[in-house]
Amino acid sequence: MNAITPETRASDDSLQRLENLAGISQRLLERARAMGATQAEVSCSEERGLEVNVRLGEVETVESTHDRGIAVTVYFGQRKGSASTADLQESSLEATVAQACAIARHTEDDPAAGLADPELMATGFPDLDLWHPWQLGADEAIDLALACEAAGRDADPRISNSDGASVGTSQSLSVYANSHGFIGRDRGSHHSIGCALIGGQGDGMQRDGWYSSALAREDLQDAAQIGRTAAERTLARLQPRSLPTGEVPVLFASEVARSLIGHLLSAVSGGSLYRRASFLLDSAGTALFPSWFNIDELPLLRRGLRSSAFDGEGVATRNSALVSDGVLQRYILGSYSARKLGLQTTANAGGVHNLQVSANAGDRASLVAGMGRGLLVTELMGQGVNGVTGDYSRGAGGFWVENGQIAYPVDGITIAGNLRQMFASIEAVGSDVDPRSHVRTGSILVGRMTVAGED
Repeated sequence: MNAITPETRASDDSLQRLENLAGISQRLLERARAMGATQAEVSCSEERGLEVNVRLGEVETVESTHDRGIAVTVYFGQRKGSASTADLQESSLEATVAQACAIARHTEDDPAAGLADPELMATGFPDLDLWHPWQLGADEAIDLALACEAAGRDADPRISNSDGASVGTSQSLSVYANSHGFIGRDRGSHHSIGCALIGGQGDGMQRDGWYSSALAREDLQDAAQIGRTAAERTLARLQPRSLPTGEVPVLFASEVARSLIGHLLSAVSGGSLYRRASFLLDSAGTALFPSWFNIDELPLLRRGLRSSAFDGEGVATRNSALVSDGVLQRYILGSYSARKLGLQTTANAGGVHNLQVSANAGDRASLVAGMGRGLLVTELMGQGVNGVTGDYSRGAGGFWVENGQIAYPVDGITIAGNLRQMFASIEAVGSDVDPRSHVRTGSILVGRMTVAGED
């Protein structure tokens, strides 16, 4: 593990680079005003990273990245134009502003266009503990990836092949500024280690894997343990069966349960609502879930994967309920979609921040024991979700549960239902939260779904 030493801190020039991006944003805003824009906003970003991939004990790729981008949006009244560049030369920056202005002059008025209201801008910027750079060299990254894969391949002779292991680290800096006088700076880090293995022979081969991701190096799982977990998951899938078609309880493991929350977010997002393309139109204030079910948004969570004091428009974020006692409290809105709907932004321009789904049950093992007989889903495939009707149909893999115990792996099945009915029939949320996502939820038990396999 690489500790942050005084020497490391001394070589960290991220604050200086942030100030450089802030200076660029201010010059671009001044140029936009000089060209007649009534409002303007600028986003500047810079990212550096390293990723290595190995397979079967050999190095496949080593990639070092250094990307940057500048995006300018101007408004002439309610006409909008945007342009972007990765070139920081003054001539290119000036040309980018000129292009955005030219586009705006040729667009139609849009009554919903414009910056978020000035009184909503963030004024406090707490330290959210998001910056944990890892001074990782290519040689050390390769050694970690090789150790991860080797631990998995050596775990059992039935591990017959590998899809490889990877180690990655990245640092990102971003500045958002607008003509209200707002300027917000963010810096963050992200690290990951992962491995995918293949078990069995011939037609009986199965693939699975595991990974760990975090903002800080010390929050990652041990590389060898990741490899061993990948092996355990792969071996557990060997000799799968199908299932007869029927209706049974379905337990979504935590690593796939967050997709159910993702479908909720899509349905209550402003774009889907003002386009009338959601099965949850006009649902704010109505009960969608059981009375014990809660989802809270926690944008100010320290070391949260999506923590920020402001959204993509500079609007101040705050902790708030999305679902309380089963009732949908609000939608997911930026200022544009809010105006289209006659509402106010919920500080979600750019998406949601950290979501916490409250648990009402124990870990996955206790949920399996409690369901008695049914399907544990650990993998989902396909995109068979209709956002307009809520109809849900996806390929799945996992394990059949009998008498509260995992009986055998299953594959080649489809699970189906309707999301509105699925939400209402959730019976439990486990305490086994998967920390690798900004949607923090344990396993979710849906009381009854159609499982279609062999007849």
